Amino acid sequence: MKYKIALAGLLFSLNSFAQITSSQIDEVVAKTLTTFDVPGIAVAVIKDGKVIHSKGYGVKSIITKEKVDENTLFGIASNSKAFTSASLAILVDEGKINWDDKVVKYLPNFKMYNDYVTAEFTIRDLLTHRSGLGLGAGDLMIWPDGSDFKAKDIIENIQYLKPVSGFRTKYDYDNLLYIIAGEVVHRVSGQTWNEFVETRFFSPLGMQNSGSTWIRVKDTSNVIAPHVPIDGKLKVITRYKNTTFDAAAGIYSSVNDMSKWAIMQLNKGKFNGKQLISEKQHTEMWTPQTLMPNKTMAPYNSLFKSYGLGWQITDVKGKLQVSHTGGLEGIVTQVTLIPELNLGIIVLTNQQSGAAFSAITNTIKDSYLGIEPIDHIADFSKKAKASEEKADKVTEEVWAAVAKNKKQKIDFQKYIGTYKDNWLGEVVISEKKGKLYFASKRSPQLSGEIFFYKDTNFVVKWDNRYFHADAHIFFENNNSEFKMKPISPSTDFSYDFQDLHFFKTQ
Repeated sequence: MKYKIALAGLLFSLNSFAQITSSQIDEVVAKTLTTFDVPGIAVAVIKDGKVIHSKGYGVKSIITKEKVDENTLFGIASNSKAFTSASLAILVDEGKINWDDKVVKYLPNFKMYNDYVTAEFTIRDLLTHRSGLGLGAGDLMIWPDGSDFKAKDIIENIQYLKPVSGFRTKYDYDNLLYIIAGEVVHRVSGQTWNEFVETRFFSPLGMQNSGSTWIRVKDTSNVIAPHVPIDGKLKVITRYKNTTFDAAAGIYSSVNDMSKWAIMQLNKGKFNGKQLISEKQHTEMWTPQTLMPNKTMAPYNSLFKSYGLGWQITDVKGKLQVSHTGGLEGIVTQVTLIPELNLGIIVLTNQQSGAAFSAITNTIKDSYLGIEPIDHIADFSKKAKASEEKADKVTEEVWAAVAKNKKQKIDFQKYIGTYKDNWLGEVVISEKKGKLYFASKRSPQLSGEIFFYKDTNFVVKWDNRYFHADAHIFFENNNSEFKMKPISPSTDFSYDFQDLHFFKTQ
């Protein structure tokens, strides 16, 4: 009851002012921390070229209890993609490349699923999620482990990923092609993607504390720990450190540093009088390239949704919105820019609830758009719980069937052996102490016990419980091959088990 009264007061106060105040943002974030069980959040608001709010909330880690501040570093994950597109924009400005140059011109070993697509694939195509590949296709080369896969492996292996739609006909979010885009930056500039981003953006913008990847963060004394709920209890998990992923999701930054990036973006590529990116190429990055599914509805009544070059583009209450989100396990982030209002909102969190950053961002931007206050916290909480309950029902039914069939005798010898997928490589299914186990050779974190479910359908329970990605295994053709798919509908798309097809080699 106290919560409802306090929230009602907050909504009333928001309705009393044209724009949200810092103290009101404090209240919104405090409620968000509690509602979504997020240990730490940092928020910045940029208006008319100035940072009018920059603050940390909560703790960096539930173990250390150290406080988050405006300089605390978070993994910004896929918000790194805009740095990759901006890097290529600089190379376009310098006349070294064109957006519509063919990728094979710079990476001759690049090969897609057929010769036509390979020959026609452009730098623009690398950035616009319209390759014809499915959502997150091939991400298991970099996620959750992927330490054995380098950029050259991804360039060579992407040919084995089968398309789900026609080339340039449909939006399906992709990470691997951004890694390849980073290799184009490397090949053309002579600098690694990391060096290029740090010298061409971090240095002139004064993003002194940021690192283009975890291992390049100079001072790790003020960094969050990632958190994931496991069996209903929040826990600190191992930090993702794979540098192969950098051009798609590698950057660590703070709201103070990211505010400078946002100011440059809102000022059409200019910062402190220096034009880092030309207005022409900046406009190109914010021009719709690929249509995304859209449903026009209140309160924003967006008429379109699209992807540009490293940014998602839509309209909110008749005004352009340029934004992106990012997610690593235990970390999710959002950057939102509304150029006509000269407004930027940055929300960084150290838990993986996207509902948290959405509630904060929407509450702030609503006040600038003149939208009557909405209880976004309650709304997103309701939707998140409904989604969780639906997913839990699916997984509970599967594990209940597994428990029921536990005493059924299975001839493990029918399934034991080494199996190979064209792009993920080999996995070994073995018997240990009367139990069946799955182990990937190239992605060692993908290991766990296999349980009989029904018929020739088994399920694997990963040893690492924070993956939330247990999967079905479907044996076929007299157990000489198998396919997979996630059990839960809420499994992160980067666990693209459905793109695997294993054949027994021994």
